[in-house]
Amino acid sequence: MSPLLQASAVGKTFGRTRALRGASLEIDAGEVVALSGPSGSGKSTLLHCLAGILVPDTGEIRYGGTRLDELDEEARTRLRRESFGIVFQFGGLVPELTAAENVAVALMFGGLGRAEAAATASEWLGRVGAGDCAKLRPGDLSGGQAQRVALARALATGPKVVFADEPTGALDSVAGEEVLGLLLSTAREHGTTVVLVTHDNRIAAFADREIVIRDGVAGEAPAVRR
Repeated sequence: MSPLLQASAVGKTFGRTRALRGASLEIDAGEVVALSGPSGSGKSTLLHCLAGILVPDTGEIRYGGTRLDELDEEARTRLRRESFGIVFQFGGLVPELTAAENVAVALMFGGLGRAEAAATASEWLGRVGAGDCAKLRPGDLSGGQAQRVALARALATGPKVVFADEPTGALDSVAGEEVLGLLLSTAREHGTTVVLVTHDNRIAAFADREIVIRDGVAGEAPAVRR
């Protein structure tokens, strides 16, 4: 079976900085994979290329056989909306919207009507333990609450892949493990692929497999983590 996600000899440069230097990896459907490595190693850049947020300068990115790096911005945006969920380190919630509206608007972009989107948003906020936050705006949420809302937004659309860029990096250890546990248990329940960026070995240990990024190159971790 062909991998769901594949990076082949991917290179990416920002100014004079080479973030990726021919990184290659394969990820199968339903896998939970941690991209780990020190700060500045290129792991977040690689995740953003896999998600179609960035276009590599060299190499190929494939999703289900489709060349993401050959799609225009509109096509990549549509693919992210239809097939991907994304969780950033600081949530990335829209500050003017309530928690429920942040989740519902993602569903409406996907074609749901307002009433159905509101009902689904409420259901998902409840699933991740943030039901009591529905009417609060991001500025009134704790870090853990904001990440739970971001998690609900990412999962509510039924994505094939969830990309999580340091989703626990701004949280204390207890809140971080709670959010990560929610992400992984929900993803495994639905067969969702997860690509997780972290510099924390304890967080990487939750993944099925760890890929270490060093100096812009990807390599399998010495031991498989399960």
